[in-house]
Amino acid sequence: MPENSLVGLITYGKTVQLFELGFEEIPKSYVFNGTKDVTAKQIGDLLNLNSRPSPQSMNNSQPLPNRFLLPHGDVEFALTSILEEMQVDPHPVKSGKRPLRATGAALSVAVGLLECSYPNCGGRIMLFTGGPCTYGPGVVVSEDLTETLRSHTDISKDNAKHTKKAYKYYETLGSRAVANGHLIDVFAQSYDQPGFYEMQELTKKTGGLVVLGDEFKARVFKDSFQKIFTKNEKGVHPFAFNASIEVQTSKELKVSGCIGHCASTNKKTPNVSETEIGVGGTSGWKMGGIDPFTTLSFYFEVVVQHGQAIPAGQKGLIQFQTRYQNSAGERVLRVTTIAREWASDTSNNGQIAMGFDQEAAAVSMARIAVFKAETEEAFDVLRWLDRMLIRLVSKFADYTKDDPNSFQLSPNFAIYPQFMFHLRRSHFLQVWNSSPDETAFYRYMLNRENVTNTLIMIQPTLEAYGFGTGAVTVLLASTSIQADKILLLDSFFRVVIHYGETIAQWRKAGYQDDPKHEAFKYLLDQPKEAAQELMKRRFPLPRFIEADQHTSQARFLLATIDPVVTHTNASSSAAGEVIFTDDVNLKVFMDHLKKLAVQSS
Repeated sequence: MPENSLVGLITYGKTVQLFELGFEEIPKSYVFNGTKDVTAKQIGDLLNLNSRPSPQSMNNSQPLPNRFLLPHGDVEFALTSILEEMQVDPHPVKSGKRPLRATGAALSVAVGLLECSYPNCGGRIMLFTGGPCTYGPGVVVSEDLTETLRSHTDISKDNAKHTKKAYKYYETLGSRAVANGHLIDVFAQSYDQPGFYEMQELTKKTGGLVVLGDEFKARVFKDSFQKIFTKNEKGVHPFAFNASIEVQTSKELKVSGCIGHCASTNKKTPNVSETEIGVGGTSGWKMGGIDPFTTLSFYFEVVVQHGQAIPAGQKGLIQFQTRYQNSAGERVLRVTTIAREWASDTSNNGQIAMGFDQEAAAVSMARIAVFKAETEEAFDVLRWLDRMLIRLVSKFADYTKDDPNSFQLSPNFAIYPQFMFHLRRSHFLQVWNSSPDETAFYRYMLNRENVTNTLIMIQPTLEAYGFGTGAVTVLLASTSIQADKILLLDSFFRVVIHYGETIAQWRKAGYQDDPKHEAFKYLLDQPKEAAQELMKRRFPLPRFIEADQHTSQARFLLATIDPVVTHTNASSSAAGEVIFTDDVNLKVFMDHLKKLAVQSS
């Protein structure tokens, strides 16, 4: 961390302690009642912080320190001492009760402290929590263990008594933070659900980071946390703060909205469309922070009147104006302008098809589907995806009416239906096997990452390793599972090494330790080295799993792949693994798509 970074420390249990780091003699803290939601004005009055930094000092990125937020270089010893001597909350946890966590009150103090000290100046709040909020404002579940944490069913049937109120509370805190240019990170390490579903608006609005795991001692947390402070090749921290982005367009275009981690600035300009997609109704958005991985999807509407021709050679123009404060404190304005030619004849689909980017389109559709899934039934979202896919291929495919066998897609569209097939089966839309916190995290990551990483989330990559072949990319299908092959699955959130039955038996027999079988040892090492390289580049660190064929851990591969061979169509000569599922495979999906796309009606 840069030595001139201003740092503060808040701890919480049943009460909230704000440490006065500037008091060097002994650790000194101000205690807040964990049941109270304090405002920025109350904090300013209580702590005598209402004298704000001058505009000149903020413009020079040298805000005046106060007793609670001081340069890291000055208070490093005091801060380290407090952390090393920190004890478990002294309030006893009774039998049959959960520990008391005033998470909401602690966040309220943190947001209020930055709000009254450094408004409209870059800053980040890092929340570390070992479980759900059980006390005070923002309660996710009561302290009584007889009350179970809410499930997806409870939320959909409105049986989760704390969820709506807690969600609204954290959403308000997120709105306050982003309005002042601050971001909020959530590091939740708990074997139970930590309540991220209710807290997700803290990070969605501000652009904060999220790391969910089992415990703070685990590699997932440690490696991910250290990456935040890693400098780039230029020797600077790549994070930026207090960011905003505005969109300008030529008169033929209007902006419908943005999907990503941002909040609306309610900027009503003539180029704002009445049709809203995502966060719409504005041409400006604000983020508490951005980094090289931050990705936003913008959606536009063509508003040329029917029958009105666009002059030949004219281009559609879109301009993005991005403002932010970099890690050195400098204010930066970055302007990006793009121009795209209009199709000369809208009846000529070939000209439009040439410019179709099926990878970007799949990610854009996935973001809309996930956005709709937040407020609509999963069945309705899947039907909408199906309708949009049928409309697209029926317009751009080559076929003879009512003849599915004549159906053919050009290379620009060929794998788009495949992405939609895997999206429909993914944990972004299918929530039955995930907790609300896991689903919220998966959707959070999909709305953050770039096209390449998002496609891996939607359709994981699969590589096979065999003797003398090295790594070979294979189909994400059950036919790729072979007894004499090692598979490496990358689903972004998990990296799985799957050992075929024969390979697993040889490994258990210890053949790799015999000098005569160096080739086998090399074969075992190859996927492990590739997995480590994948994990180095990933944030947060994915979960690493090694599984033998026909063992319980193999489920992480079987749940992802295309079930080509199932218990209903398996034969004694069937190649690959037999999957016990009622899901249709990609071939059946494509057959139905072709049939519906070529229908005359």
